Amino acid sequence: MDAKVRLSVLGFSFNQTQSGAYGLVLAEEDGVRRLMIVVGAPEAQSIAFNLQGSVPPRPLTHDLFKSLCVELGIILREVEIYKYEDGVFFSKMIFVQGDKTVQIESRTSDAVGIALRTKSPVYTTELIMQEQAVVFEDNVIQENPIEDEKDNLALDYSLLNQDELESLLKDAIAGEDYELASLIRDELRKKQE
Repeated sequence: MDAKVRLSVLGFSFNQTQSGAYGLVLAEEDGVRRLMIVVGAPEAQSIAFNLQGSVPPRPLTHDLFKSLCVELGIILREVEIYKYEDGVFFSKMIFVQGDKTVQIESRTSDAVGIALRTKSPVYTTELIMQEQAVVFEDNVIQENPIEDEKDNLALDYSLLNQDELESLLKDAIAGEDYELASLIRDELRKKQE
């Protein structure tokens, strides 16, 4: 792999190009380039739960995978998004167990969802960033542009079912985040209509 570029997850872009698909926005750490990866609704939902710091009513697949790794003493060392071909990003997960290292091919959405839960780094290549990333430009200088941009990327709560929304609403109220609670309440009302 050529020079590694570390990425962080910003959130989702909802300019959907495909029905039931969402744009996961990854940001170059210490840089202005953004990479958007199309993910399906279930993966987007799982990533959204993690970004909000919410716990779903039942463990999602990425939670199950993390629990399995913890129980077996397996560490996800990193995720590498190593290739882009025909509109698809290819990724591998690098696991360590004792003195053994294993690379496993993965869908990028699953690799990122698990990396978020295990707090593992996500990398791509400089070549992918040069060919696929967009540059985030803003005339306003921000002290922490990634944090400010995270605040501006809203989650699409229509991804979630009623039980999941109610769980998020409970968490928002418990955390005294009444603005978020109001948004979730509105989405619950839409689902009930």
